[in-house]
Amino acid sequence: MGYKNLKFDEGSVFLVTGGAGFIGSNLCEALIEMGYTVRCLDDLSTGKYENVEHLEKSGRFTFIKGDIRDLDTCLSACDGVDYVMNQAAWGSVPRSIEMPLLYEEINIRGTLNMMEAARVKGVKKFVYASSSSVYGDHPVLPKKEGAEGKVLSPYALTKKVDEEYGRLYKVLYGLDTYGLRYFNVFGRRQNPEGMYAAVIPKFLKLLLNDEAPTINGDGRQSRDFTYIDNVIEANLRACLAPSEAAGEAFNIGAGGREYLIDVYNDLCDALGKKIEPVFGPPRAGDIRDSNADISKARELLGYDPEYDFKKGIALAIDWYKENL
Repeated sequence: MGYKNLKFDEGSVFLVTGGAGFIGSNLCEALIEMGYTVRCLDDLSTGKYENVEHLEKSGRFTFIKGDIRDLDTCLSACDGVDYVMNQAAWGSVPRSIEMPLLYEEINIRGTLNMMEAARVKGVKKFVYASSSSVYGDHPVLPKKEGAEGKVLSPYALTKKVDEEYGRLYKVLYGLDTYGLRYFNVFGRRQNPEGMYAAVIPKFLKLLLNDEAPTINGDGRQSRDFTYIDNVIEANLRACLAPSEAAGEAFNIGAGGREYLIDVYNDLCDALGKKIEPVFGPPRAGDIRDSNADISKARELLGYDPEYDFKKGIALAIDWYKENL
């Protein structure tokens, strides 16, 4: 189980776009620890150089400050690369509703630039971040690939378009692409700051400061919260997946379902806090319930998540207590 025993050819070179962000920096760190050469491409619009600065001393890490909206930058970054893990994107459903044009530029055109650069430069595998938001208003649980509804936000639409380009680049150009539909990822280095921050780090920071978090809605919405190490495993397994599995999208979750109010109460218990949350209005564009059927990823990628919610949240709490 896990990813640390996975093997690539000696001398393999990985490019992680968005590599200074939450997921990207954890991917860079894992690959460096496994002994491989890593390039990190990030414009630092949402990522932080301090997330990867400690990797410079390895001698196998290169940081490139650049924007995936610039094709020449993408081409240069892909030169001599074996595997691309495209994590560069802007997240947040509410922010995408406010800024649809920017999301189209970064999440669609930027991803297309990276696919084209990977094709031109002969990259072996192109693994890219998609999202559970592509399921939109489809009510059935668990969420299963092939049963998608109407998307509810510009962010979700950008990920749906990325998946279509991924399919076309396999069919038309022979580029092995693998879309990973992340369910709610959490863990070390996830940013707790700002109005668009993810819910778990935001809750943890406020509770550690003895402040009351706001829960949007009634707290009975559910999520498949997925620890970061599961996502690292999924990316690496996709890089090793057979060509026959390319051109597809895969659910990447833990396969569980947690209600937001229960998560909040668990965090309070773990931190020894008794703070009543504030309840606010539901957020526009949010999916009510989310739970991943991971059988396709298990079968075609060999994905076998090591961390359930209980195990992952304990590690996340420990990290934030030390680092906030």
